[in-house]
Amino acid sequence: MLELIFFYFASAILGIMVFFSFVVAPVTFTTLNEENARKFIRKIFPFYYNVNLALSFLATALYVILNSYNLNFYLILSVSILFAVSNYILMPLINKFRDEKKDKQFKYSHFLSVIINFIQILFLLIILL
Repeated sequence: MLELIFFYFASAILGIMVFFSFVVAPVTFTTLNEENARKFIRKIFPFYYNVNLALSFLATALYVILNSYNLNFYLILSVSILFAVSNYILMPLINKFRDEKKDKQFKYSHFLSVIINFIQILFLLIILL
């Protein structure tokens, strides 16, 4: 039963990530002007990261409860850690570099956040397949 709940959490996280990455973010930047898109993204990203962090933390906790430390445990733990790093370390840096017009650092840090996002999606696909 708990293992099934784990897969529901992993599926929810993956669904949120895919929807956000391929629908919300692109539509935001093609619909809103740059100033409003930036404001919106800065408001929604912390919510996105915290919801996914909470879900991935709960999924990780299920494996701890089951005392099962297999590949899925380490993958979901990695997903959780990457959400925390992205939200609490990387996003503030991205915003700082953007505000200070440090384009090279902004592009590098944004690219890193995209890579992290795709790694998380890959890990979730491995878990679910």
